Amino acid sequence: MSGRNAWKTSAFSLVEQMWAPLWSRPTRPERWCSQHSCARQTSTNTLHPLWTGPVSVPGGTRQSPINIQWRDSIYDPRLKPLRVSYDAVSCLYVWNTGYLFQVEFDDVTEASGISGGPLENHYRLKQFHFHWGAVNEAGSEHTVDGHAYPAELHLVHWNSVKYQNYKEAVMGENGLAVIGVFLKLGAHHQTLQRLVDILPEIKHKDARAAVGPFDPSSLLPACRDYWTYAGSLTTPPLTESVTWIIQKEPVEVAPSQLSAFRTLLFSALGEEEKMMVNNYRPLQPLMNRKVWASFQTTNEGTRSL
Repeated sequence: MSGRNAWKTSAFSLVEQMWAPLWSRPTRPERWCSQHSCARQTSTNTLHPLWTGPVSVPGGTRQSPINIQWRDSIYDPRLKPLRVSYDAVSCLYVWNTGYLFQVEFDDVTEASGISGGPLENHYRLKQFHFHWGAVNEAGSEHTVDGHAYPAELHLVHWNSVKYQNYKEAVMGENGLAVIGVFLKLGAHHQTLQRLVDILPEIKHKDARAAVGPFDPSSLLPACRDYWTYAGSLTTPPLTESVTWIIQKEPVEVAPSQLSAFRTLLFSALGEEEKMMVNNYRPLQPLMNRKVWASFQTTNEGTRSL
């Protein structure tokens, strides 16, 4: 297909490999999934070339994202609350990677990071970014009981006890910890608006803009209950180095705020414009993994350890 020829894999940098887009995903995909078998039904086969070949690493057994089946998640009373401490001053800038928009942080010190929960070490915040759809019916990478949210926030951290730097951690065992937060339509989100206001400055690929001090903990839900499982990056190199921490409760954002995400472009200035939407990976099979929950509830039937 013509898109495959245009996709220059030899030009991938590490960042590009990690956050590659889906240029021409259908606008209304249907997902169906159990924790044992996952797939995506589409009205066409117009997937980005990144996903037309094998979408898992050879022999991969813990790929992401997955569908979280609430009734199959297992309550683990040993899971403690996640400790989150971010220094707003460590926020550096926001930029259009050509795949999504990403907010970078200074990770030279331990100033911003997480510990506790399912983690044995301290993990430093490297960046956060979002995935979203062309329409509100889909956009999140993970799903819950087959339900997709319009968008998903990922806060990416690396194990600064076990590894010297982020690049090493990406490739190593227990190297990364990613907090996932679902976004749903609702009330206007005051903190998110600070980023939305900057988006016109980074409409094209490689554009960047200053953010000023920014504490991303304000993007987390008030309820910190979570699911956790062993997974992978959701774009090449797809390394199985990630401890996923998926927040149970979504955060509300206004429809206009989510619409602002869709004004960004995959393309650079002067190139044919390609709307930045549907930058999420198809669901992957759970295989033999377990999804653990930090909470228990009789209403939803979460099992206990």
